Amino acid sequence: MEYSPHTISLFLKERRKRTGLTQADLAVKAGVGLRFVRDMEQGKNTLRMDKVNQVLKLFGYELGPVPMDRRKFINEKADVQCS
Repeated sequence: MEYSPHTISLFLKERRKRTGLTQADLAVKAGVGLRFVRDMEQGKNTLRMDKVNQVLKLFGYELGPVPMDRRKFINEKADVQCS
């Protein structure tokens, strides 16, 4: 599965609708602004991670590292030096 802002967007929309929350309800429950929820559901690329986690926490989730596309990772692995 490819992960992107749109993956989070789709996840959030589906969970919000499944629980019967409006965007405004979700914003209040998560302690974020309505605009933030709308931006998140529209897949905005630049969102504050702490606020994204506030929203995801309502559904028992949080942001975390996910594996990159293996083919791309293998091709770029030699360029990365970890200490």
